[in-house]
Amino acid sequence: DDDVFSNMFCENSKKLINVHLFALAAKYYSLPHLGVCTPLEDILEALRGGSQETTGIKTDEFMNNKKSHEVQVMSKLVDRIANFCGIKQVIDIGSGKGYLSSFLSMQYNLKVYGIDSSNSNTNGAHERNRKLKKHWRAYQSRGRANLKSQSEKPLNNDNILQSQDQVTIQNLVPSCGFTDTATSETSKQTEVDLVARTQSDESQLSEEFLAILNVLPADAVEVFSSSQCNCGELCEEEKEQRKMASLKAKASKSSESNLYFPLTSCITAETELSDIITDLEDCMMVGLHTCGDLAANTLRIFTTKPEIKAVCSVGCCYHLLSEQFENQEDCPEEVWGFPMCQYLKDKAWCCGRNARMSACLALERVAVGQILPTESLFYRAVLQVIIEEIYGVTKSDRHVGKTFSKSSSFIDYVRKSLKKLELDDSKLPDSCIMDYYEKYKDRMNELEAFNMLKVVLAPCIEVLILLDRLCYLKEQDNIAWSGLVKLFDPVKSPRCYAVIALKKQSC
Repeated sequence: DDDVFSNMFCENSKKLINVHLFALAAKYYSLPHLGVCTPLEDILEALRGGSQETTGIKTDEFMNNKKSHEVQVMSKLVDRIANFCGIKQVIDIGSGKGYLSSFLSMQYNLKVYGIDSSNSNTNGAHERNRKLKKHWRAYQSRGRANLKSQSEKPLNNDNILQSQDQVTIQNLVPSCGFTDTATSETSKQTEVDLVARTQSDESQLSEEFLAILNVLPADAVEVFSSSQCNCGELCEEEKEQRKMASLKAKASKSSESNLYFPLTSCITAETELSDIITDLEDCMMVGLHTCGDLAANTLRIFTTKPEIKAVCSVGCCYHLLSEQFENQEDCPEEVWGFPMCQYLKDKAWCCGRNARMSACLALERVAVGQILPTESLFYRAVLQVIIEEIYGVTKSDRHVGKTFSKSSSFIDYVRKSLKKLELDDSKLPDSCIMDYYEKYKDRMNELEAFNMLKVVLAPCIEVLILLDRLCYLKEQDNIAWSGLVKLFDPVKSPRCYAVIALKKQSC
């Protein structure tokens, strides 16, 4: 209990005296132990409805392991939510290179608008989408070849009923997002069903049926039917097959239109999506690792726009969040990234940049042996001492970024960093730089221990940020359901929690 945990600090000095209790307390106040998350399996089952599983493109063939895992898991959930809400349009906020957007459009046949503030990301997404579509068509070609090899086997009335007709089209060719499994009891029945469906209402073919037409080879119906019809029947049937071929060509042309549209725009809480997306309709909003305030703004846009029926947002880069009470500034008109909920606002709650930086650390990765980058952290710590003591700089809006990985030595690191910070390094000789290094190198173990404590505490700070977002949604009157869901394996993807919400149907 809290009394036990209070014994981890010295009552007088307030210093940490019991590391074991500190670690237990941090574990106790992390999301997995608070009981506030909805299991992913539960929400997938609740949203299943009558939908069937789809199979198709393998993301690990053109994405790294981390991104493949994220895209596979999140796209499945997004598709379930979209089907549950009866929507086909998805807005991907902070879409970056377009991996999630492309996969949602190709695998699940959703119309996706990917919005990113970086023009280079948008241009790259266009090119990447072109390559992914080529990759996708290769899958379709292999599926058609498999289907054709099946259809070229000799057919007669005796073996048709005993053949492998229970094999679904889904197993023969990649899925294009349709959910109804198409099964032919006989080859003749396949043809009859398709032709009858066409004759009933060509103008109202379902998207599922068009998807089936798109993946079937042009001669599929002809090959299946030829062994069962006499010459007189073929003449009439040929007309129907030509009609089917025409419909297939139209469906193919329709499918070639880009269902993923990368757009460049900076999104804020006041952004009018209708100004960016001219054909905005009922949709859902998603974000895979939206950076800083973008995660908060995604939720704000969702709650205020009636067209957006659902949201699934995974945030990251907590250190870039703007905080209302960090500098005790009174700016009521400003929209802040933290806090969002009224409860924490009333308490004027503040985390601070250092705490938010800690929230970005990956405890699960460290726990499985992926050690902290101690040397780069040491370089950065000594650099801070240098710029404070030599240049008198205690705060800067500039960052050194990934200078460590591009440096050959500590001296090289310091000089490159000073240039990035726009500080004159000419008055700092190499000997002076090395003096600082030698002075502090024996304290590297202290730095590592301190950072391990930050890693242990990281989940507690992340809890605060995520629960703030969830409470914000709970405060809204137009939300039917909201929750936190652990989407990803935290070792593969440390920022693994999604904030999900569905609007009330009347809204």
